[in-house]
Amino acid sequence: MKFVFVCYGTRGDVEPCAAIGRELLRRGHDVRMAVPPDLVRFVESSGLAAVQCGPDARMWQDLHREFLTHLFRRFWKVRDLVRLFGKDRELLNQCWNEIDTTLISLAADADLVFTLVIGEQPAANVAEYYDIPLATLHTQPLRPNGQAVPAALAPAMRFAMNLFEWLDWPIVRPLERPQRRRLRLPKAKTPAARRIRERGSLEIQAYDEVCFPGLAAEWARFDKRRPFVGSLTMELPGEADEEVSSWIAAGTPPIFFGFGSTLVQSPAETISMIAAACAQLGERALICSAESDFSGVPHFDHVKVVRTLNYGTIFPVCRAVVHHGGAGTTAAGLRAGVPQLIISTFIDQALWGARVKQLKVGTARRFSTNEESLVADLRVILAPEYTARAREIAPRITKPAAGTAMAVDLLEDFAGRSRRG
Repeated sequence: MKFVFVCYGTRGDVEPCAAIGRELLRRGHDVRMAVPPDLVRFVESSGLAAVQCGPDARMWQDLHREFLTHLFRRFWKVRDLVRLFGKDRELLNQCWNEIDTTLISLAADADLVFTLVIGEQPAANVAEYYDIPLATLHTQPLRPNGQAVPAALAPAMRFAMNLFEWLDWPIVRPLERPQRRRLRLPKAKTPAARRIRERGSLEIQAYDEVCFPGLAAEWARFDKRRPFVGSLTMELPGEADEEVSSWIAAGTPPIFFGFGSTLVQSPAETISMIAAACAQLGERALICSAESDFSGVPHFDHVKVVRTLNYGTIFPVCRAVVHHGGAGTTAAGLRAGVPQLIISTFIDQALWGARVKQLKVGTARRFSTNEESLVADLRVILAPEYTARAREIAPRITKPAAGTAMAVDLLEDFAGRSRRG
C-alpha cells in the first residue's frame, strides 16, 4: 500500500512520524513524506523518501513564540503585535498552500493520508477529494475532553475546547474556501476537526493513557478511532553517547538539562546559572545544547556539555531531568523512571508540566528561572518520594518499539479496511 505523510513541525513533531514511516517501509509499503525544508535531510537519513513543504519549522516556531510572548507579556505594544501577527499569518498561508499543492500530487494514488495537527485541515480536504482515509497523530489530547482539569471543571473544559474549534475556524476559513473550490468540494459548514470526526478518521494518540486517567473511557464512544500507542521515537544514537556514558560512570549520576528545539538566548549565562545551582546541591550537570550554540561558554569541572544524546540510553542513569516540556522528552523521562523539572515556553509544554505534577514525578514552572528558583525546584524533585514515584510509573509507559508497531498495525488495518470497503 502507499502511505503519504504530511508532517509539519520541529524534529520532536516529525520524528514520531518518521518512526512509523520507517516501520511501514520495513513491512514493504510505499511511504512518501512531506516535511519542512530544514528536516528533509533528517527524514532521508532514516531511509525515507521526503520532499520539502512549507517554511522552515525553526523559523516559524521562533516567530510564533515571539508573537505569543508579545501577546501575553507586552500586549500594549500594538504595532509590534500587528507586525508579528502579519508575519505569522504569512507563514501560515505559505504552509497551507504548499501542503495543498504537494498533497494533490503525492496522494493521487495513495491508500491513506497521514498528518500532524499543523496541516490537518488541508490534508483532510485532499483526502476527501480523493476519497481516501485520513489518519492524524496527536502527541497530546487536542479534541474536546474534561480530563486535563479537576472533575468539577470537566464540563467547562469540554465547552471551552468545543468553543475553541469554532473560534479557530474563522482564522483558517479564508484559506480553506479557495482550496475546497479548487478541489470542487462542497462548501464546509463546520470546523475541520468536526468533519474529521464525522468522516470516521483514525486519530492516533501518541502518548500514554496513564498520563490522562479517564480519557480512554470518555472517548470510548468513538469506536476505537482514538487509540493510545504511547510516545513514539526512533531512539537514534547521539554523537556523544559513549563519551557521556564513560563520564557518568566516572562519578555520581548527573542532572540532565535539555532545551529541545527552543533556542537558548544567553548560553554563557545559562550554563553559569546551572553550574552554580548544581554546585550548591553537590550535583553534576549534563547539558544537551541541541540546536543552541554553546561554543565559547565557561568551563566547569562538574558540568559536561554535548550537542546530541540518545535519551533512551542516558536518562535512566541520570539523577533527574530538567527540560522544556516537549511531549517526547517528557515521555522519555517517564520511561526512564527519573523525576523531572519542566520549564515551559509554550502552552503545550505547560500542559506536560501539569501532567508531571499531577503524576507526582516532578514539578514545573514557566520559563523565568533564576539560580534561586532552580535550586529550590531541584531540591523538590530530588526528594526520595519523587524518585520512588517515578520508578513506580516507569513500567506503565509504553516502549517506543511496541508503540510504533501498534501504530503501524492500526494504519495497515485502517487503510486495508477502507480499500476493501
